[in-house]
Amino acid sequence: MQVIATIATDFPEKFGLPRQSGLVEGCRGRIIFEKPYRSPDAVKGLEGFDYLWLLWLFDEKQPDTFRATVRPPRMGGNERVGVFATRSPFRPNGIGLSSVKLEKIDVTPEGVQLLVSGVDLRSGTRIIDIKPYLPFCDSHPDARFGFSQQAFDRALSVHLPEQWGEKLPPEKREALLELLAQDPRPAYQDDPSRVYGLRFAGYTIRFAVSGDTLTVVEIKKEA
Repeated sequence: MQVIATIATDFPEKFGLPRQSGLVEGCRGRIIFEKPYRSPDAVKGLEGFDYLWLLWLFDEKQPDTFRATVRPPRMGGNERVGVFATRSPFRPNGIGLSSVKLEKIDVTPEGVQLLVSGVDLRSGTRIIDIKPYLPFCDSHPDARFGFSQQAFDRALSVHLPEQWGEKLPPEKREALLELLAQDPRPAYQDDPSRVYGLRFAGYTIRFAVSGDTLTVVEIKKEA
């Protein structure tokens, strides 16, 4: 397989990433094609589609031997389920799948690039294929989604004090609020005295969670 592109996003590291693509529409990315694939001809007709499928490679090292079960973090990391019933990065082949919204096809001096939203990828993630999303066959709104339904039936109330919120550009502030409402913490951690930190859009965001409320305690621009 050939790496056809990488994606630039506001996430320099794994912690804080949206749990799945599409959950935080304000999280945007720019797909930058590798040299052999930068021709506008390669995306001719793509402007007629609203969403894309991205196939990409996990950075995590894959296990040397097959493990039939894993511990999903959103289930508290305590219960084992079959690896093929999860989207865990620790699987036989480290291939990820994300559905993102196509915002713009941008032709630059360096070649064609794609601006997308709803991303769940760390900056620099390698992309191995792009396919158009087809709603008449890719969407199944009545489908069951197993244990994931319980894990995502919750959202936090986010308190962002004005003194910290004003440090962010408006579009980044809205994306951050969406992101924090999804609760970036591992499900097995519930310590109201603990202060967490995540890196987003060139800032370090520190926050604490008590009950169903997340409070931002500091936002600091990175050097």
